[in-house]
Amino acid sequence: MIAGVDEVGRGPLAGPVVACAVIMPPDLRAIAGVDDSKRLSRSERERLAVKIRERALGIGIGAASVREIDRINIYQATVVAMRRALTRLGVAPHHVLVDGKPFRTLEIAHTAIVGGDDVCYTIACASIIAKVTRDRIMYALAGHYPNYRWDRNVGYATLAHIEGLASHGVTPHHRRSFIPVRQLSLDFGGSSMSAADIGALAELVAQSDAAGTGLFAADAID
Repeated sequence: MIAGVDEVGRGPLAGPVVACAVIMPPDLRAIAGVDDSKRLSRSERERLAVKIRERALGIGIGAASVREIDRINIYQATVVAMRRALTRLGVAPHHVLVDGKPFRTLEIAHTAIVGGDDVCYTIACASIIAKVTRDRIMYALAGHYPNYRWDRNVGYATLAHIEGLASHGVTPHHRRSFIPVRQLSLDFGGSSMSAADIGALAELVAQSDAAGTGLFAADAID
């Protein structure tokens, strides 16, 4: 049995990073429509997630909190989330396939496939479950923190999210290691941000996007 593993949420300014490990039955035809979760609409992901859960031999979900991300960095927090997902599979896989490059500190033998959620069925299934899970977390948090529009951007650095930071400061769910130091002095619901601070935050987002880290996202995310 082969487990596919993928993560969602390395780039956002807020919320956890979530990983999923999935084992799909090798003797059944692939579920029609399964693809990289980023290529699917929200309704498609939700529909496919139900089918994946019905058919999977094992599903494990793990997450690393904002506090962990800030303490050990996003790379190591991603590894922690993956370990937790594999631990919670309930079935021991014979091998593990991971999207992206090898994770030196994963401590589990695995094969890394760059663009794996594009070309590997089990990794694509994992990406869908991870995305649906994390999005639901952010939708729930949006009800408590409506000023950041997490119901639309799920924590990514959109204009609406940046404007929320400028007007209302950081929340306990923001990754302080991702946000300019000058912004951290603002209390949630505190004083507004200066034009210089807004410019610094916007510049950080633009630089991250240019570097290919995927920090910046469109204002509306399906």
